[in-house]
Amino acid sequence: MIDQRITLVNKTRTVTIGGGSGQFVLLSGLRASGCFAITSIVSMVDSGGSTGRLRGEYGILPPGDLLKCILALSPHQEFARRFLLKRFREDRRLKGHNAGNMLLTMLSRYTGSFPSGVQALAEILDAQGRILPVTVDKATLVAELTDGSRIYGEQAIDMPRGNQREKIRDVYLVPHHSDRVSVYPPVIEAIEGAELIILGPGDLFTSIIPNLIVPGVTESLRAANAPIYYVINIMTKYGETHRFKARDFVIALEKVLQRRLDGIIYNSTVPQTAFLETYARQKAELVVVDRADGWWEDRQLVAGDLLDTTGGLLRHDARKLAAVIEKIAVTASDPQADDTAGVKP
Repeated sequence: MIDQRITLVNKTRTVTIGGGSGQFVLLSGLRASGCFAITSIVSMVDSGGSTGRLRGEYGILPPGDLLKCILALSPHQEFARRFLLKRFREDRRLKGHNAGNMLLTMLSRYTGSFPSGVQALAEILDAQGRILPVTVDKATLVAELTDGSRIYGEQAIDMPRGNQREKIRDVYLVPHHSDRVSVYPPVIEAIEGAELIILGPGDLFTSIIPNLIVPGVTESLRAANAPIYYVINIMTKYGETHRFKARDFVIALEKVLQRRLDGIIYNSTVPQTAFLETYARQKAELVVVDRADGWWEDRQLVAGDLLDTTGGLLRHDARKLAAVIEKIAVTASDPQADDTAGVKP
């Protein structure tokens, strides 16, 4: 069989949609693969830590998730991470901020445009791909719970207090300075020109769906010619996806998209019991896909050992995830390709 990398001489135009550490892992793998022309669309609702402070003090868009994507796409990633993620400790005003967020803030203010600041930092680090904020309008993410109460801000949604909280029924954006939030136009162009679209991995209600509820994004995804695949989480998360089954993740996404996903990428390796017990104390459970369940119908189920347990955490392995997506890209470009291991037609 022809080597996959030869088959993908013309890099697959791939759009990723998400935010947080999940996008860092995915983009790191896709960059190292060398088979993809990458455009990353990133959520703009991060409100915690250094990012939240800069957002409040300077009124800028949150830089944190974009910084992670720039680092992921940089061939100088290891050096750049040590330098740009280092936090200041001495100066009272700088204390707690990391160097990358401050640099991105200053570049944005100097150029007069947040996307221009992102592009400038990406240029400094030789990022191999494009990074686009889903919107340049400032907004707050709001979660409505099943009891009718509301939680304001990504950080508050992401880190619930106490041992009980109602489930999230809906999330929406509240604009700061206008009556609506508008999509950043290059995002639509990227989706229209994509050959493959990847959602996730990442927190469902605070990293992925906030991109989709920006007006114009779901409309473009419904009209897209490219297949849309979702990298489902390895574990559930208390406060967001507590007690979710695999299909619940997909149901939530498809409800927002108003279309069926073309495929689901999932980890099929069961972690050691000690890991599962540790996560159980945080009310997190392993996400298991039942391939025999007829509910999946014509959605492709793409399974693989995608697990990385480095540092005692359960996350996706960048290299393994990219290898699975390479196979999907080959199959998408040549349906006759004999490379469908792990794919349920």
